[in-house]
Amino acid sequence: MGTDWAKGLTAATDPRIARAAAAHRGKQYVRRTPRELCRWPVSGLTTLPLGWSDDMAYIVGLTATDGCLITGRRAINFKSGDRQLVETYLRLLGRKNRVKSHPTKVGGVAYYTQFHDSALYGWFLSVGLTPKKSLTIGAISVPDEFLVPLARGLLDGDGSVINEVYRADTGRRKDYFWEYLITSFKSASRPHLVWLQSRLHAATGQAGNISELRLKKPMPNRHPFFELRYGKRSSLVLLPLLYPPTAPCLERKRAKWLTYRERHGLIG
Repeated sequence: MGTDWAKGLTAATDPRIARAAAAHRGKQYVRRTPRELCRWPVSGLTTLPLGWSDDMAYIVGLTATDGCLITGRRAINFKSGDRQLVETYLRLLGRKNRVKSHPTKVGGVAYYTQFHDSALYGWFLSVGLTPKKSLTIGAISVPDEFLVPLARGLLDGDGSVINEVYRADTGRRKDYFWEYLITSFKSASRPHLVWLQSRLHAATGQAGNISELRLKKPMPNRHPFFELRYGKRSSLVLLPLLYPPTAPCLERKRAKWLTYRERHGLIG
């Protein structure tokens, strides 16, 4: 019998494969050689403890937006248009994996990392993350004290901080300007945004508004996309909480808040 005799066979089509799978089902395998004594590089070692902390809450928020749990291989992929965010993701986990890149369809560059970590994968599942989560993600079982760093991760992943100035369309005054400050969370799962809206309202008193985003050019068979938006008054409450000076974050988004704060002479 050749070494590749099982190629293409499954437990449903071959009784030998079914018996082998049944013999392993339910077993847990324990490493006999400590990881630090192994001869291969330790790039696959996660040093961040598996439990809720400020750093882990931020990691969960990033994974819930820009991350992917790959079924079967129990691998974790994290991708972003900002290399700094992928580097921060790995640094907080304590990993030394490479940051790779590939071109996007619109001519940009996407940065990503991928690694295997069964323990971290299982912990992500236990708090509410799932494979193919974009359309199905709902509540995340985060304790109240770690809600803010988790929300920062959600904002850095699929959110926006918008600060723009528009001149009013009026012929009577040419010096009348209107400045926007908007904090926006986006998701293809409305239940997830409803959960986030409820938790942030309970924690900060800011309600926000959920709406479906409309595309300028509608695409057939495209799933609806939703936005949880906070205006200027609410953003002035949320952004100081989300972006304290030393917290890990996507620096370009925190810079928008810091620039606004400095320009208006705000404290905090």
